[in-house]
Amino acid sequence: MLQALGMSTLTQLEYLLAVDRERHFGKAAKACFVSQPSLSAQIQKLEDELGVVIFDRSRKPILVTEAGKGIIKQAALVLREHKKIQVIADTRALEPRGDFELAVIPTLAPYVIPLFIGDFGRKYPGVNLVVHEYKTDDIIRMLYNDELDAGLLVTPLRDDGLIERHLYYEAFYCYLNGQHPLMEKEYIAEKDLGCGDLWLLSEGHCFRNQMLKICAAGQDQCVYPNIRFESGSLETLIKLVDANSGFTLLPRMAVDEMRTHGAARRIKPFMDPVPTREVSLVYNRSFLKETILNALEKSILDNLPGHIRSLKKQQVQVVDI
Repeated sequence: MLQALGMSTLTQLEYLLAVDRERHFGKAAKACFVSQPSLSAQIQKLEDELGVVIFDRSRKPILVTEAGKGIIKQAALVLREHKKIQVIADTRALEPRGDFELAVIPTLAPYVIPLFIGDFGRKYPGVNLVVHEYKTDDIIRMLYNDELDAGLLVTPLRDDGLIERHLYYEAFYCYLNGQHPLMEKEYIAEKDLGCGDLWLLSEGHCFRNQMLKICAAGQDQCVYPNIRFESGSLETLIKLVDANSGFTLLPRMAVDEMRTHGAARRIKPFMDPVPTREVSLVYNRSFLKETILNALEKSILDNLPGHIRSLKKQQVQVVDI
């Protein structure tokens, strides 16, 4: 590969990574917006130049050969370093500009994204912001693979390879079925809550782990012994509580939306210290897009409700994830 590092060679590397990711030539071609014969020909040319077979085409799905593993790893590094050239140029601009891939966890996305997305789009037209919704573990993996620029996550993650830029704290509330025994209480203590009648989010949601840690029993049970239902949506949990029995836990911004729908009586605050989640922008330590990140942070903070923005750490008890 001691040829000029022009676009054709970089394109070959991009095709290489696409096949490695998709493990299928047709799907990789579709992801790269090219025809399958064109992609296959470029990869074959690269293999011929290197004298190495990178993919075992006889296997379904396609597998990477032992010799190909090191080449793919280096290809990812080359493309990552090449992309930094434009990023460095963008950081020298007076106004934030360039591409930015942000991922947000599902229990934050419906409440935070609508607050800032319009403001950010108007103020920073030079930024091409793409927002994804993924679970925490997927976001962390994609940050390490440079598939994302930042994640909006619940922290602390306790991961030395990532930087957490704290944004705000958000208190938890208890949402009860109208016939629940705790309806008589004005404030809920954590010791009041067992997990036997708790409606939970599904595995992989950090909010699920926080739910279980807040409840005194700390056990993974279900409302009905013969039914196991786990939702990926807070909205679904609310409807389950309304239509059946039991309770669930909700973050403050979800509660704010519900107060206008006649549900205020079933929303119960916790006694001090209030269980709370910490929300942060998280990014890789090799991060270069500081200008865009600063603009994103400002836009989020400027558009938070006042009661969220003013909540301080000494007023709350941050629940581990």
